[in-house]
Amino acid sequence: MIFKNAVSYVKPLVFVASLFPVVLLIWNGLHGSLSANPISDITNETGIWTLRFVVITLSLTPLRRITRWHWLIKFRRMTGLFAFFYGTLHLTTYVWLDQFFDWQSIVHDISKRPFITVGLASFVLMIPLAATSTQKMIRRLGGGTWNVLHRLIYLTAAGGVIHYLWLVKVVTYRQLTYGGIVAVLLLFRILWKYRSRFTKSHLDKEEPIPA
Repeated sequence: MIFKNAVSYVKPLVFVASLFPVVLLIWNGLHGSLSANPISDITNETGIWTLRFVVITLSLTPLRRITRWHWLIKFRRMTGLFAFFYGTLHLTTYVWLDQFFDWQSIVHDISKRPFITVGLASFVLMIPLAATSTQKMIRRLGGGTWNVLHRLIYLTAAGGVIHYLWLVKVVTYRQLTYGGIVAVLLLFRILWKYRSRFTKSHLDKEEPIPA
């Protein structure tokens, strides 16, 4: 009971902390603390925080399995929705502030600039994840279908890394770090899956203990 109450107190703190990047961005914008290209600042910050929250969401399950801190799972929905929130801000900044709703130019960018194509595809993949994040949708879809659907987050993460890599002219340790983290998380999932299958197969082959 004490542990449950502790998590209920921590969740609002995590929520407020997750809003801090956008609050800071608004504060800097209102006080003229952004660079000479504020649209680029907003685009970059919302984009990097989208990728960060995707990575955080992906990290919670492996961390829970390694540490057995099962309470971590209670934060996965929140961090996933914040990834979608910052992704929406990132896309809105591009469509509204950068392109001024010039749909012809936007369609041209999507078809001719691969990093935008991949970025948009990654965002689209997040939509069904956000739409099915509630307990009601889990019950409606069934746990198995829901789990299969939410594996799309790995494609979202991979697409986000590729989007980030192709966006910059010179690849730095930052892009490589995010790419490495996503690769490790994907490898962990693959190894855990085969470990679970091996364990189940091994148990099935064991002779039953006589009564």
